[in-house]
Amino acid sequence: MPFLQPNDKVQVEIRDYRRLRELGIRLPAMLDIDIAKERILKEYIDGPTVFDLVLTDQMDDSYVEQVREMAKRLQSHRLNIDYFPTNFVVENGLVYYIDFECAAYTRERSFDGWGVTYWSKTPEFLRFVAAHAPHAPAAAQ
Repeated sequence: MPFLQPNDKVQVEIRDYRRLRELGIRLPAMLDIDIAKERILKEYIDGPTVFDLVLTDQMDDSYVEQVREMAKRLQSHRLNIDYFPTNFVVENGLVYYIDFECAAYTRERSFDGWGVTYWSKTPEFLRFVAAHAPHAPAAAQ
């Protein structure tokens, strides 16, 4: 696949945002776009990331259920999103996907095929923390 030109990258995010919004995926609003400077201003979702919730043992089963519902809706339209938990923020008990990118569905990149691995303190999650967040709270180790 050829590399995207700068303006194409923003256009792809705009397209993906619209697709996800149409499918009812909970997203921050897109407030402003500066295509020339490759900037998108998003609504601020006030809450912790799912990554931080897993790290601090504050996950709620309803968060996983909410993302499973998103995944089911996306799979029925042959789409995946990036299910890594830093891409999700919880505000007032609701899970928001804060990235606007999506891609063609593959089982390997689906929530059940890959993403769920990082939504609890699995060995993979803990290895990621050890490699990328060496100053994480001791409770995560």
